[in-house]
Amino acid sequence: MTFLYLILSGVVMGLIAAVPIGPVNVICIRRSFAFGPVNGFVSGLGAALGDGVFAAITGFGLTWIAQLIEGYATVIELIGGAMMVWMGWRTFLSPPVKRVEEGPEPGSASLLRAIISTFALTVTNPVTLLSFGVMFAGLGGLAGGAGSFNDASLVVAGVVAGSTVWWLVLTTIIGLFHAKIDEKAMRMINRGCGVLVIGCGLAVLIHLAVKFA
Repeated sequence: MTFLYLILSGVVMGLIAAVPIGPVNVICIRRSFAFGPVNGFVSGLGAALGDGVFAAITGFGLTWIAQLIEGYATVIELIGGAMMVWMGWRTFLSPPVKRVEEGPEPGSASLLRAIISTFALTVTNPVTLLSFGVMFAGLGGLAGGAGSFNDASLVVAGVVAGSTVWWLVLTTIIGLFHAKIDEKAMRMINRGCGVLVIGCGLAVLIHLAVKFA
């Protein structure tokens, strides 16, 4: 029963971290429309791994890493905000890609770039670390090293699994509409997603500017 509770607790945390609409969701949705559900899912997998990193830091009680992240939170947020603005600008300017008919799967280099970009975007958000601390304390009492290594491992695995399931479901549903998207609609999606991601990045940068004004 404890085993099941730990796994389910992790799954719930992963869903809580992944489901809210933010820049990563917008990027994965846009990539699913543009390049197909495989690229979108792999992009989401990068975010799931990022969530897993923060969950591991919290669950295994790696206080020194948490303190290091908190100590450089401003620099990390600056990098994350700048990345969002850059990725949003590239998305806004991206030409609509023609739908790929039955053909080869996306190249490994393209998928590797997809997973790295969303992983980097996820781990440059120090607020996620705080949110996992709150969730661990509320759902398992495992934060800060409470509980065994095996218990924490189960919760971290559940976090990655929960987040991954969300991205699989989301990109699979979008994949059903992928074939019906024409170039005009894709151009609108690119611009809309680009504006949203740029807005998120600017919000982070403005927050930093106000904090140090």
